[in-house]
Amino acid sequence: MAPRLLVIGGGKMGSALLNGLIAAGWAPPGDLAVADPEPVRRRALTEAHPDLTVVAGPVAADGAVLAVKPDVAEVVLRSVSEVGITRVLSIVAGVSTARLEAAMAPGAVVVRSMPNSPALIGAGVAAMSGGDTATAADLDWAEGILGAVGTVVRLPERHLDAVTAVSGSGPAYLFLVAEALVEGAVSAGLSREVSLQLVVGTLLGSARMMAESGDDPAKLREAVTSPGGTTAAALRTLEFKAVRSAFIEAVAAATERSRQLGR
Repeated sequence: MAPRLLVIGGGKMGSALLNGLIAAGWAPPGDLAVADPEPVRRRALTEAHPDLTVVAGPVAADGAVLAVKPDVAEVVLRSVSEVGITRVLSIVAGVSTARLEAAMAPGAVVVRSMPNSPALIGAGVAAMSGGDTATAADLDWAEGILGAVGTVVRLPERHLDAVTAVSGSGPAYLFLVAEALVEGAVSAGLSREVSLQLVVGTLLGSARMMAESGDDPAKLREAVTSPGGTTAAALRTLEFKAVRSAFIEAVAAATERSRQLGR
């Protein structure tokens, strides 16, 4: 009996999806398969999930998740099509559904998504869009997979390059901010251990405030900025250094790079 789902690529995102699907009860390991050409990765996956089918290349399955590098996506999809798979969820950055569909048999379904690295702990956020042949049922199928490791937003495909720049690359921006805050705290006399604890707690708490209050970030920022106070002094320095503009430009640069990958 063919597996219910084949994950093509056993790297971080592929493994995160597998772990999430198993933990969420989407399917038992015996109904899942993963294909990866790297022997070390295959061995690690087998050790982690003894009941999982682990293979070097694509095998027949009801559907597949494409979790490979952009430069090999179309080549890999041709081999996927050859084993009879006709429905694919792609989490490959920058590669359009039109290009992916062209690599498969006529009528094949492609849903494109951009998850992010917090999916590794079940706290990801992903946007997705369907190709020309994708139906509502196909989108529900893809959302069921992505929802096992976080929240899902449906958007027109033209927005996915911007999604890649904001949420796909976004964790790296926040990790950079965390690094800088830790260094600032150490420079101010705190130990590195305490600095990290304070920064992580601040980021977690601030994210929860945004999520649970429903308030605009600008309103939340204003609420903790007293006239002439310490926060006002800090924000004045950040604005003088054009930090806001730097983030806006960073998102623009990442968006353009995502577009280039898809050409």
